[in-house]
Amino acid sequence: MRVTVDQPKCVASGQCVMLAPEVFDQDDDGIVELLTDTPDTAHHDDVKESAAVCPAAAIHLAEK
Repeated sequence: MRVTVDQPKCVASGQCVMLAPEVFDQDDDGIVELLTDTPDTAHHDDVKESAAVCPAAAIHLAEK
């Protein structure tokens, strides 16, 4: 899985960080920061849920 984020779309809700802290973080303004664009398979479900609940639809997933 490859993860990308559209930072300008991010509304700083923090949902992704709560669901997948191994993959996402937030900067001082609350904007999403990607820690890895290829998460371990153990985190795929959390990343998929993060993308699904993102209110700004700023998380994009692609199969490698």
